[in-house]
Amino acid sequence: MDLKLEVLIIPVSDVDRAKAFYDKLGFRQDIDFSPNSEYRIIQLTPPGSEASIIFGKGVTSAEPGSVDRILVAVTDIEAARQELVARGVEVSEVFHAADGGLGGGFVVGVSNRAPGSDPQHRSYASYATFSDPDGNRWMLQEIRERLPGRTTHQLVNGRLPEILTDALKHAAAAHGSHEQELGKPDPDWPQWYAGYMARELGRAGYEFMGPTA
Repeated sequence: MDLKLEVLIIPVSDVDRAKAFYDKLGFRQDIDFSPNSEYRIIQLTPPGSEASIIFGKGVTSAEPGSVDRILVAVTDIEAARQELVARGVEVSEVFHAADGGLGGGFVVGVSNRAPGSDPQHRSYASYATFSDPDGNRWMLQEIRERLPGRTTHQLVNGRLPEILTDALKHAAAAHGSHEQELGKPDPDWPQWYAGYMARELGRAGYEFMGPTA
């Protein structure tokens, strides 16, 4: 039996303020339903995610801001951080575990955090954090290649425009950093984009089967 994580409940104090924040992050609105003055439910989905978040009025009795670190996976943590900062979100600097361990975002204290991405660019080893207006904390974790047994194949049938749009956004952010390093416009940007997107879609586990539209 499959048990697929579908929704996480986020406790917030100001529904409209929270909605504006997650809209700014680029989360897709799925539901905004209020049958009466005592109840309102909003469901939003992060870009590229199958799981969603829900918050609202009369939804949960949990204390606003009590969620500590919802982890979201990204394939390029520097590009993801830059994109969030460009959207007006305050994001920590990228860090990794100073002792070289994996899982450092959860199991080590601040004193064991070293600045910058993992020197070996290993998956599961580079992090950054941000919070919503209530203080609910999120964590970015860079996963370039998943551990054996953690890879699932996702069909793109019927979702190709959405998938390519997300891939292009991430590629654009990463390519901006690439051109800064070059110090000039990249004349081979089509090949760079094609290679980057092919790698990222493969790492995400996507496969093409049958019609793509």
